[in-house]
Amino acid sequence: MGRKDGRHRGEQLAVHGENQLAVDTKLQRPSGDRVKTDARDAVHLARLLRLDEITPVAVPTISQESARDLVRAREDCRGDLMRARHRLSKLLLRHGIVYEGGDAWTGAHDAWLRKEAALQLGSTATRTAFDSGYEAALATKSRRGRLDSAIEELAAESEFAPVVRRLGCLRGVSTLTGFALAVEIGDWHRFTGATIGSFVGLTPSEHSSGSSRAQGPIAKTGNSHVRRLLVEAAWHHRARYTVGKTMLDRWDLAPAAARVRGDEGNRRLHARWVKFLERRKRPTVANVAIARELAGWCWSLAVMDDD
Repeated sequence: MGRKDGRHRGEQLAVHGENQLAVDTKLQRPSGDRVKTDARDAVHLARLLRLDEITPVAVPTISQESARDLVRAREDCRGDLMRARHRLSKLLLRHGIVYEGGDAWTGAHDAWLRKEAALQLGSTATRTAFDSGYEAALATKSRRGRLDSAIEELAAESEFAPVVRRLGCLRGVSTLTGFALAVEIGDWHRFTGATIGSFVGLTPSEHSSGSSRAQGPIAKTGNSHVRRLLVEAAWHHRARYTVGKTMLDRWDLAPAAARVRGDEGNRRLHARWVKFLERRKRPTVANVAIARELAGWCWSLAVMDDD
């Protein structure tokens, strides 16, 4: 490749991309190189392309980016609701008011907040602060419900519907989770079952030298939203595996091959949980390992052909 052709090729890659791919911005550059021009960048890109040192990334379409906006709005709403509830509960805790009737933020807990907890606040100012916090929690919960409805509607009709239905064959992967995984990862064919775990930061960090090997906590690189969804879904595989009505309803929407594959994954992941518990592995550490393998099972279902 000549210098002129290489420069032209590099400019095409840097500006327009090729086949819906864009060049990774983390390109190696000598530490002493202090001159940056478009022409030098184009030549540099062309040389890296010739050496196969350029890592392409998928460019999302307009519809994919719109779906990501919706999913991330729901994720922001989830965080807002958690913070609103924390503020309300800590306000009561400062005044010695503690709920002891079971799980919090249920129907019974909501009735307790309105009929008992609020009446125990003697100060008018504190009561006003409580009403404000309670109203914020209700409004945020209502907003989350509207976003959930919009996601479920889009998941049933969009281009992601086949992937969402196949991912739903796994335990812990509801419509909301499956849709979020589908839109955040986008092109699943970029990965393999062994590499997708590192993409979402679920592989252990490592500092090894010579014959010694030292592994540390997970890398936590990549998409933190996807990582959280996988970790939460992995907890569902700890309980004994039974095929209930919810799972059967999801299987009815998926192809036969996906149902079989999902059943294999559910049995495998539960068996892994059992082995970790028998070895007295810490549940949090075991769950991350299950989440890493769950990512591989999600990949195998996402790249499966419906036909």
